[in-house]
Amino acid sequence: MKTVEIDEGSGFCFGVVNAIQSAEKELAADKELYCLGDIVHNSQEVARLQEKGLRTINHEDLKNMHNKRVLLRAHGEPPSTYETAGQNAIRIIDATCPVVLQLQRKILKHYKEIDPVNSRIVIFGKIGHAEVNGLVGQTAGKAIVIEKIADLDLLDFSKNIYLFSQTTMSVHDFKEIVAGIQTRIHKGSDFRYFDTICRQVANRIPHIREFAARHDLILFVAGEKSSNGKVLLGECIKANANTYLIASPDDIHPQWLENVESAGICGATSTPKWLMEDVARKIELL
Repeated sequence: MKTVEIDEGSGFCFGVVNAIQSAEKELAADKELYCLGDIVHNSQEVARLQEKGLRTINHEDLKNMHNKRVLLRAHGEPPSTYETAGQNAIRIIDATCPVVLQLQRKILKHYKEIDPVNSRIVIFGKIGHAEVNGLVGQTAGKAIVIEKIADLDLLDFSKNIYLFSQTTMSVHDFKEIVAGIQTRIHKGSDFRYFDTICRQVANRIPHIREFAARHDLILFVAGEKSSNGKVLLGECIKANANTYLIASPDDIHPQWLENVESAGICGATSTPKWLMEDVARKIELL
C-alpha cells in the first residue's frame, strides 16, 4: 500500500470541541466532575476523560445528587434538567452547542405563540436522541417526533404544522419531509418549516463523498451511538463500496488492505482526531 490519508474535514465539530474543552478545564481545577450522559458518542474519548476524573451519570442519578458539579454536553437538555439542578443545589457547567441552544429557544418561542388546539410542533429527528429529548422538552412533551417520510402518517394535516429538525439530520431527507407535508396539508391549514440543520455538519457530506471516491479503501471511524456518524457513513458507502465502519484500530482486518494502494480514514463529528491517527499508524504496521 502506498498512501494513508486522514480526512482533514473529519473529527469533532465546534459543539463537541467546546464540551470537551469545558470538561478538561473543570477537571484541571477539581477532579470531581460529572457529565449527564456520555460527553460524546465515542467510547474511546469517554474513557480518556474518565481517566482524568469525569464521571458519567444519568437523569435518575441527577435526581439523587446534591451540591455537585455537572456538565451538560453539546446535545442540550430539557428545562426539567435545569429545574432538578436548581432544587438539588447542583452547579451546572452548560456546554450545550450554541446551534442547539438557538434551536431550543426558537422552538420554545413558537410553542408559546401557537394555538395549542389547532397547531402542532413537529420535530424531524431520532426518537430518544439526547438532542431531540431536549427539543421536545421545550414543548412540555407535546411535540411530535418523526424519523422518516413514512411517519407523516402520524400527523393530522387539518392542523397547523410547524416543522423543525434535529441539527444533525440529512438536508436531503428534511426537504423530502417538507415536500411530503406540503402535498398533504389541508386547505386553510398553515404549514411553516424551519431548516435548523447545522451547516458545519451538513457541509461535510459533499466533502466526504469526494474524499471517499478518491481512495481504494475507506475506514470510517465512529461510535455506534453517533447519529451523525450513520449519515456520513452512508455517504461514504455511496461513494466507495469498499468502506468499513470501525470503532478502533483493533477492528481492522488485514485482508481489507490486500491490493490497496490508497486508504482513506475519516469519521463523525464525535470522532477524535487522535483516534483516526491511531488507525493510520495501525494500517502502516500491517
